[in-house]
Amino acid sequence: MWTTIICMFYINFFEKEWGSMKIVRRSPEPFFYSGGKTGILLIHGFMSNPSELRPMGQYFIDKGYTVYAPLLAGHGKTAEVMAETDWEDWWKTVDDAYDYLNKENLDHIYVAGLSMGGALSLYLASQKQVDGVISMCAPIWIQHWGDMLASFIYHFYPFYKPKNRRKRDPEIEAMMVKMDRTPIKCVASLRKFIRSALRPNLSKVNVPALIIQSRHDETVKPESANYIYNHISSEKKSLSWYEKSCHIITLDKERGKLFQEVEQFIVNNNQNLSKNPNHV
Repeated sequence: MWTTIICMFYINFFEKEWGSMKIVRRSPEPFFYSGGKTGILLIHGFMSNPSELRPMGQYFIDKGYTVYAPLLAGHGKTAEVMAETDWEDWWKTVDDAYDYLNKENLDHIYVAGLSMGGALSLYLASQKQVDGVISMCAPIWIQHWGDMLASFIYHFYPFYKPKNRRKRDPEIEAMMVKMDRTPIKCVASLRKFIRSALRPNLSKVNVPALIIQSRHDETVKPESANYIYNHISSEKKSLSWYEKSCHIITLDKERGKLFQEVEQFIVNNNQNLSKNPNHV
């Protein structure tokens, strides 16, 4: 908690001293920018950090939004540190970040997340009051069949390090800060979160929702997006497919289109809310 407070003081100080803050291109640290009356909570993915959301964050900062991208508990450090956390710790980070934004005297709050961050965003929308939710490549099912064995093998095989790591576009690699090994215990916890928390609560999501999915996602099974779309209760919801992007859609070739689509979703929804000021 004290780390978050110190980080917020540091960012706010330099924002006041130097004016418009520019996000460092490649850093695992959280970032916050106090802008307009619409706030966007950005949630990163499993084993990742806010670096994968920095271009998106900068886009909305430049548009005048208030933006907060926290660092999930255990992330951004070592595999050993992450192995000491589970999905409830990651969720607490999101819940605390929401509470922080909620004290910023904003008119509207949106939550958007990538991969596991998208799943956590949907869960937040089922538990707290937000004006809209954007999930990007959120998992219901994961491509690698080995994740199903995680609950059984982590006791004697705690970490996994791929011999031949999948190669991504060099531009994407240049913007990512990665962990070198996967804590198998955390994979098991992610599966538990999806099974016991996310799926049972999807029907409680009733705010406007934008579901975004890469057609050729190498990490999450694309049909996860259909499942999410069909199981949330939102009257206003849309499912958008991206044909030329990988799983890290926020850094790939279509990111400009992605940022514009998310912005338009927010703008349209804010306009609808202004016509109906008694919205819950």
